[in-house]
Amino acid sequence: MPIIGNALQVGALPWFKFSAWRKTYGDILYLNMLGRPVIILNSAKAAGDLLERRSAIYSDRPRLIVASEMMTGGLFFPLTPYNETWRRMRKAAHEALNKGAAKDFMEYQTSEALLLARGMLQSSANWEKQMARATASMMMSCLYNESSISSEDDPRIRDVIDFVRRLGRASLPGAHWVEVIPWMRYIPSRVAAWKRSALDGRKKDGSMLLRLYTRVENNIATGDERGSFCATLIRDVDRHGMSAEESSWLAGTIFAAGSDSTTATMAWWALAMLTYPDIQKRAQEEIDSVVGRTRLPTFADLSHLPYVRAIVQETLRWRPVGPIGIPHRSVQDDTYEGYFIPKGSIVITNLWELNRDTEFFGPDPDRFNPARYLDEKGCLISGLVEAKDDAHFSFGFGRRGCVGKHVAVNTLSIEIMTCLWALSLAKVKGRDLDLDSYVDDGLIVRPKHFQVNVQPRFPEALALLSQECELRGL
Repeated sequence: MPIIGNALQVGALPWFKFSAWRKTYGDILYLNMLGRPVIILNSAKAAGDLLERRSAIYSDRPRLIVASEMMTGGLFFPLTPYNETWRRMRKAAHEALNKGAAKDFMEYQTSEALLLARGMLQSSANWEKQMARATASMMMSCLYNESSISSEDDPRIRDVIDFVRRLGRASLPGAHWVEVIPWMRYIPSRVAAWKRSALDGRKKDGSMLLRLYTRVENNIATGDERGSFCATLIRDVDRHGMSAEESSWLAGTIFAAGSDSTTATMAWWALAMLTYPDIQKRAQEEIDSVVGRTRLPTFADLSHLPYVRAIVQETLRWRPVGPIGIPHRSVQDDTYEGYFIPKGSIVITNLWELNRDTEFFGPDPDRFNPARYLDEKGCLISGLVEAKDDAHFSFGFGRRGCVGKHVAVNTLSIEIMTCLWALSLAKVKGRDLDLDSYVDDGLIVRPKHFQVNVQPRFPEALALLSQECELRGL
């Protein structure tokens, strides 16, 4: 079937199929997907050679007519073509979210970690909602300097979350026929409900994001000097040269990319703790030896908690929430190791397979094992050269790598450390766990819902959390 090509062979959860094909066909696969050439990279060397060292050729994105063009006007940063708009956004995002700048958000992250641990102890049945609330609230604080939100139904956040979910659905393969039959974009919106919905959403979402951004502008004009991502964009506008519309969409992009991915990663962490209780116990013993039980953990403690930091790294490696990332696109013909890669090829990195490469991660890559990142003295081992010193490949490669990774790691670290200090996660009796049950939301993959038994580690835990929350005015 020359038109369909390999599309029917791939199916759902394609990273598993790509990994299986690697064993037969090697590190680089060529597929025909609905008439398009698709290159699958199954090794860190191939990904580094092409996406890092030939980034000028491989930093573009495949065209997404609905999600990128119609719904966001080409301003949703991860999907934006490799053009001047993208370069301005990338520069501004890097300056506001780099390793040094990420420290500015630590107070927000600490507050939300406290609220998360307290919320899980108070309502363990709603643990997933507690994680989603904490992440969304932290993102609103970091981006717009908004006060903490109490739930995802908060009117300040409801429309943003709706935008994120609609965009995720539109990004799913096969969501819209127009991606396969491009001329359909010319069908008048009055007779094409999908087009009308996308264009109406673009107006509504653009106005909503601009409103949030303008509120920060107005606060600065009245003398508010509190820091936030948008405040940095506003103060540095002469350096990055973005319009207010571009800046507002960039902030919305950071929310969309950061909130869902962090929440999904925390859910995978919870599943790991239920599956490997011995690992949870070892981490709690490390925290007790450094922090004790009479005070709350802080960011300053992390440098003395190598096993906890290894748990964060292992969670990101073990279950990457973007197993194949977002595809790249080649902008010119190229040749690599005897393979001809034509201009316009879609290039997919199988991050799932890279994170299971025995060359880097030993003979047991499917096991959740933080100790793989520790040396014989229990010290954290430095990261991988091919991953730009990260301990895994989940943040992607090249100029399209995750620009918010430092903020993401800080968020995960303080939330996981605080939860491990305050509470223990255990399986609910009679409920089996399925490590291989996935929910693919389009841009993010999360575990299927599972129940958790949340118990305080010691009697004073909830009182100490509540006291600190009160002192912070939370």
